[in-house]
Amino acid sequence: MQIDLEKERLEILKRYRKLLRTAKPFLKDDDAKQIKKAFLISAEAHKEMRRKSGEPYIYHPLAVAQICVEEIGLGTTSIIAALMHDVVEDTDTTLADIEKQFNPKIASIIDGLTKIAGTFEYGTSQQAENFRKMLLTLSDDIRVILIKLADRLHNMRTLTSMAKEKQLKIASETIYLYAPLAHRLGLNAIKSELEDLGLKHTEPVAYKEIADKLTENKRSRESFVENFIKPIKKTLDERGLNYTIKGRPKSIFSIYNKIKKGNTPFEKIYDLFAVRVVLDVPVEREKSDCWEVYSVVTDHYRPNPSRLKDWVSTPKSNGYESLHTTVMSMPFAHDKEGRWVEVQIRSKRMDEIAEKGVAAHFKYKGTDTRTSKAFESWLSQVREAIEANDKSQSAVELVEDIKNSLYHEEVFVFSPKGKLIVLQSGATALDFAFEIHSEVGARCIGAKVGGKLVPLSHKLQNGDQIEILTSSKQKPSEDWLRIVYTTKAKARIKDFIKEENKSHIIKGRDLIEHRLKHLGYPLLTLEITNQLRAYFNAKDANDLFYRFGKTYINIDQLKHWKLDRELHERKQAEKSIQAPIVDSKSFRKEMQQYHKERKESDTLLIGEDMDKVDYTLAKCCNPISGDEVFGFVTINEGIKIHRAACPNSPELLSRHGDRVIKAQWTSQIAMSFVVDLVIRGIDRVGLVNDVTRLISEKLQVNITGLNIGVKDGLFEGQISLMVQDTDHLDSLSAEMEQVPGVIEVERKVS
Repeated sequence: MQIDLEKERLEILKRYRKLLRTAKPFLKDDDAKQIKKAFLISAEAHKEMRRKSGEPYIYHPLAVAQICVEEIGLGTTSIIAALMHDVVEDTDTTLADIEKQFNPKIASIIDGLTKIAGTFEYGTSQQAENFRKMLLTLSDDIRVILIKLADRLHNMRTLTSMAKEKQLKIASETIYLYAPLAHRLGLNAIKSELEDLGLKHTEPVAYKEIADKLTENKRSRESFVENFIKPIKKTLDERGLNYTIKGRPKSIFSIYNKIKKGNTPFEKIYDLFAVRVVLDVPVEREKSDCWEVYSVVTDHYRPNPSRLKDWVSTPKSNGYESLHTTVMSMPFAHDKEGRWVEVQIRSKRMDEIAEKGVAAHFKYKGTDTRTSKAFESWLSQVREAIEANDKSQSAVELVEDIKNSLYHEEVFVFSPKGKLIVLQSGATALDFAFEIHSEVGARCIGAKVGGKLVPLSHKLQNGDQIEILTSSKQKPSEDWLRIVYTTKAKARIKDFIKEENKSHIIKGRDLIEHRLKHLGYPLLTLEITNQLRAYFNAKDANDLFYRFGKTYINIDQLKHWKLDRELHERKQAEKSIQAPIVDSKSFRKEMQQYHKERKESDTLLIGEDMDKVDYTLAKCCNPISGDEVFGFVTINEGIKIHRAACPNSPELLSRHGDRVIKAQWTSQIAMSFVVDLVIRGIDRVGLVNDVTRLISEKLQVNITGLNIGVKDGLFEGQISLMVQDTDHLDSLSAEMEQVPGVIEVERKVS
């Protein structure tokens, strides 16, 4: 391909100048010079590099900086860090060089953005380690996460140039970690786009189907919105309010979730959009004017009382403020009946915070601190979880703990003195106790809600007033981790348990050493410790010692270990084979050797490589020929082949992406697969007989299982068939849907 270097140079300058124009309103002193210096360093560092699309690499840092300014609202420090966020990782430039040319703050942010190099222990994943590093930097500067989200957004926007398996891995990781994080930081627009782009690459057929249908009914939707808002606009104009009003379609991802969770067809989803009223009013009039608009809307349309959400009086912990109501519209135009419509009412300030999140929230911090208190409360919980985290907890566990707090709604409860406490929805009385104080939580034996005694596991409801009961004899136990919901409570419980566990670990080690001496092993070596850990299925040495110290494992079990060890050694000697113990180090070596022998461009051919590679088809999703698949290297069971649409794929791809390999079906060998289909419809006499005759006689397909249930005139069942590939399956499904009474045939995923 012929590259026009002069044309590219002009394009780079054009994008750089656009960045400066966007940032100009808040630039001070020598900010422009500092941005120029960062741009020149980045351009020089990446001058020989190109993206997978073939474009100059410098396009990427420029785009990330543009997103930081235009879509998040960040300033000069973030622009400089965004421009150089890949410089340390990709070139010989060091953090010390950056600190010398700029300042320690920029170097610290770039350090947080730089990926971790090297190998990781079994039980962790590189993505989780990277995420932990970002969260550690979050304790000092939240801009690390905001720039990382801008980086991820641009990567998602340009993902089509990547290899298919890379698209799948990055998109799954985005839905699993980054979209929830954007939600928690209040970046609603970025959250929605990340989810939509993630769905586009993980479920392309479903994404295109919804997108096409949204395009098809766009005109009728716009007509409906126009009719709906007409009477509202008339009244608002009469009252002299300064406002904008428009209909906004819901994201494709949220529509997809409604279809999937509610098993509802697209045509039956009526809340495909929301009407938003944005008021241009001073801060002191925001609340009263929002309620005035609510009054106008409900004067024209009947509201659903159970769907009123007042986040104006009590903002969400991510800073979100808005008044939501759902009202029943009148029939318009071609509509034969009314439909439910969500109406969102907010001020311009609230709208900017809703779209640009925490960055806008800090911009308005001087005028209103309600949102800052809620957000800082969540941020402090993240910091506490990180501080409580140690090497005994994997990065995956830390990410899971924090991820649990990202998407949950809040519950609003009160202390006995009437203080409002905001917790995650699903929080228990024990969570509340730890929110009050760590010692209160540690000594908690129960609680009273509205004067009535409740257990520690009691789930809190909005408006509950809680009194905590304590005892000096109480102490936390591991069972408490199954009761609590919040990151803070989990971190505190783990702290208490960790202190108590130290004595059990010391006791367990002493017991093992003493007994081993009697069994003829004078020293507890690392080799023996690893053998014991593997034999008793312990996570690590401390876990092994702890379980003996707590007498979960009887010390006499060491006799059985010795006998089994000696038997194993005799068998190995007979076979003249020395097999290494599978530990984290040998597993890493095995993985490295595997990747060395099989180049990145190689693909596992399912059906041809069985004699070369140990692989099996995953039972969780039952892939068949024609499905989009990937290989996942397990610890003890070789390679498992999973469908891209497997329920477990987001977790596997996002948490253990370094163990994912390319795989595809070969067309050289004929294979048969068992596939489970869910069949639904209206019951009638002879229906099952018609279906089975069609499959067995006309289509000549073997039925391996059949289970049909009938309720209230409707039937639903499962049928297991032998098929050759996805094309064969599609034709079978289409034929079955032609049987009178059959409404739907779909593939089942476990």
